[in-house]
Amino acid sequence: MSVLNGVKVNTDCIYFRGDVPCKPNKESGYICGDCPVYTPIQTRILIIKLGAIGDVIRTTPLLRKIRATYPQAKITWLTHTPAILPKNEIEEILKFDLAAILYLQNTHFDILFNLDKDKEACALHDTIQAKQKFGYTLKNGVAYPTNKLANHKYLTGVFDQVSLENKKSYVEEIFELCGWQFNYEEYIFDTHEDKGSTWRFDRNKPLIGLNTGCGDRWTTRLWSDEKWLELIYLLQQENFTVVLLGGEQEDTRNKRLSEASNATYLGYFKLEQFINLMYQMDVIVTQVTMAMHIAIALRKKMVLLNNIFNAHEFELYGRGVIIQPDKDCVCFYRGTCKFGTSCMEDLPAAKVWQAVKDTLQTDVTPVPPLV
Repeated sequence: MSVLNGVKVNTDCIYFRGDVPCKPNKESGYICGDCPVYTPIQTRILIIKLGAIGDVIRTTPLLRKIRATYPQAKITWLTHTPAILPKNEIEEILKFDLAAILYLQNTHFDILFNLDKDKEACALHDTIQAKQKFGYTLKNGVAYPTNKLANHKYLTGVFDQVSLENKKSYVEEIFELCGWQFNYEEYIFDTHEDKGSTWRFDRNKPLIGLNTGCGDRWTTRLWSDEKWLELIYLLQQENFTVVLLGGEQEDTRNKRLSEASNATYLGYFKLEQFINLMYQMDVIVTQVTMAMHIAIALRKKMVLLNNIFNAHEFELYGRGVIIQPDKDCVCFYRGTCKFGTSCMEDLPAAKVWQAVKDTLQTDVTPVPPLV
């Protein structure tokens, strides 16, 4: 505690901001010296997970373990995509920029988790003061494990042969890298159900969301219009409501599919609305893409279409099934197919249709929320 002009200041409090009034002061008028909610920070933790939106989302289960292990921790998370993180569960969310770097390099942490192998993340790891460090550092100008806990995850990322033999999910590997055992901790995520979006769906029929895109990087994942249309027709015969999902990149395709089949397509939306729309679905069919991570975070039943990735990588928490082509894929982690035509065309629509029906009927035990 410090005293400034006779006023007590607790800079070690988890609520104290230093530049603006803290929440207890703003809402209740509390002053440090007499504050009944004063909570001294016991552990300062920094998470570096820059990554794409999906990668950031699927790292949030760590927050549950951190909170259970360090209940009075102040968590700082550095990322490229701060908007996707749960603001109520993290004290400090920083966007990766010069201002954040300067701040972090002049702050001491108890624990640093660097979960990215990006050179800039590893370089920052090496310049930050922390009693314990986990994840990746720089060695000879490239990413390298900080300690042996990161060996497994590191090797699966640099050698295809090791990755193909891997039987651990991404979340399991990340927990192991941090020195913990994964116990099916769920994602922490905002459903955006309170954002005022209204959707006029017939709730008497199952809503089946079809996310038809997969981004530009791994186009070998794409399913053709013909396959999507065949699936739509099969689902409509079951009296299911088919809702086409996607972003701006999928807009033309989804309009085309909607016109050919009368499947519902409401357009593309800002991320918050898109999340809310996905929240309405009973089952979501998607390839390995951002929508997959959102579906898992929303605890939705899911049919995941996969060909080029190791299926063990994905933890669906017992709410989904992974469907793959009828022939083995030989383009592991390749963006283009060696043979010109992706093996996704060998995935029958009837196989996906049956998976949707089976998944819809599966009972799922609710997981209690974070306390």
